[in-house]
Amino acid sequence: MRIGSKLFGAALALSLCLPVAAHSAETAKQKAPTPLSAYELYRIYGDKTWTWNTGGGRFLDDGRRFVAWVNDNGKQSFAEGKWVVDDLGQLCMRATWTNAEGAARASTCFGHRKIGNTIYQRRQPNGEWYVFRHASVRQGDEFQKLVPTDTVSAKASELKQVLLSQEVARKGG
Repeated sequence: MRIGSKLFGAALALSLCLPVAAHSAETAKQKAPTPLSAYELYRIYGDKTWTWNTGGGRFLDDGRRFVAWVNDNGKQSFAEGKWVVDDLGQLCMRATWTNAEGAARASTCFGHRKIGNTIYQRRQPNGEWYVFRHASVRQGDEFQKLVPTDTVSAKASELKQVLLSQEVARKGG
């Protein structure tokens, strides 16, 4: 009877531990960050303006064009290019930035991961992860800086015309 009791006890312990272990593995799987899909990123950014303290960037649906404008302490720049997303949770803005001193190409990317319904973001490749959108959107979430209104395109176009006319004047044309 002693051996039978020990076997019964072991079987009982094992039967109690397995569901707990399976639940723990399932919980861990749910808490592991997963990349957002290209479709999810498109739904977040498409035809939205990401407002920044110094300006903003517009993610145009038409041709996946990207337009931006910034005024950083009186130094104005505009950008024109493309925005791309992938199934690894990455959004990239590939554009030519132009200011009074000239133009340069730049590519800026952000990674996106989710745990449950909370989305995390970081600037690639080495930025710190932060909450981009809480499961229940909160005041201060970066996500709230994405607005449907285009506050960028007209300013970028106006600055482009000013810079072109300045360039023509410098060249004596």
